[in-house]
Amino acid sequence: MNYTKTLDYLFSRLPIYQRIGKAAYKSDIGNIVAATKHLENPHTQFKSIHIAGTNGKGSTAHMLASILQESGIKVGLYTSPHLKDFRERIKINGKMITQKKVVNFVNENQVFFEKMELSFFEFTVAMAFDYFAKQKVDIAIIETGLGGRLDSTNIINPELAIITNISLDHTNLLGNSIEEIAFEKAGIIKNKTPIIIGKRQKETASIFKNIAKDKNANLIYASSEKRYSSDLKGDYQQKNINTVITAVKQLQKQGWAITEGHIKHGLLKTVFNTQILGRWQTLGSKPKIICDTAHNEDGIKEIAKQLSNSKYNQLHIVFGTVYDKNLDTFLPYLPKDAKYYFCNANILRAMNAEDLQKEAAKHQLKGRIFASVREALNCAQDNSNPEDLIFVGGSTFVVAEVV
Repeated sequence: MNYTKTLDYLFSRLPIYQRIGKAAYKSDIGNIVAATKHLENPHTQFKSIHIAGTNGKGSTAHMLASILQESGIKVGLYTSPHLKDFRERIKINGKMITQKKVVNFVNENQVFFEKMELSFFEFTVAMAFDYFAKQKVDIAIIETGLGGRLDSTNIINPELAIITNISLDHTNLLGNSIEEIAFEKAGIIKNKTPIIIGKRQKETASIFKNIAKDKNANLIYASSEKRYSSDLKGDYQQKNINTVITAVKQLQKQGWAITEGHIKHGLLKTVFNTQILGRWQTLGSKPKIICDTAHNEDGIKEIAKQLSNSKYNQLHIVFGTVYDKNLDTFLPYLPKDAKYYFCNANILRAMNAEDLQKEAAKHQLKGRIFASVREALNCAQDNSNPEDLIFVGGSTFVVAEVV
């Protein structure tokens, strides 16, 4: 297979959660254990950092990777989902895995993995671990997909683990309360391994404390200092920066040679070093166009706060989501004085734009419907003045079509 056919195979033959939802989710790690055994356990051949949480995992992972890169460390980075290119999921020092490596890995392991009925996510986790081992990274930063306890990435024994925060998301898979979701995320806490918690929450405090105690793991809450800034824009990034700094201090205690200069430069060169997309990203000016991948209650709250602090004449919002989200948890936070352009991304999970319009109307959000994200954005641009602001979001998949 060539690269195009390889991607077609990965996307169409293997169940992928981002496209079809719950049917693709596997609530055990048996497959990835067997798959990595077949690959001679590559995940045991490099050091790692494990990151879970509801929001901020990707930003935290990329900022931390950038700091480590600045210190001269060879850094693997596994994140999901991708926005434009599948290979965004697997990087070393900001460079994506090559097309040839993807093709070769699939060709070499397709028959064995098909017999095991691996999911798309399991296949890509195995690919990442194999690639990082063969390329001899010094450390790999590994972001969970969903949850933590039963996530396919949860076979690593990291130098430290990070849980950014807990909020209601993927409740059909992880639980209907903050406490239940926290228990799933806390599954990445390992024996005698430091665990960094990015946000203090009364609902989760006892859960993290008890599990950390049981695992004899040092529980550390992120500091609240505001000494550093990043080229990742958005006021909400300060929380992620604090989490990253706390993690870096722990790595320094473990002997990693990371200086103050590495920290400052790494944070300010996160986009340059890692090529991260879709975090309060500016796509155009006059009118200014901003996109962000926030897609749940806490994320949308932060976006609403950021929009309220932005300067513009008229706000236009290109918005789409997926059908398995509880819209009542985040639609009330969106600004009611904006002009809305409701749309659906080109995926099976996308919520029909007409249905979204009806639900939004219940929260006094008014706008037109469009058959595609591009049509919605084009209309927003046609109806905007240079001093206006266009925001594109509501779903990772909406953002993926405009970045």
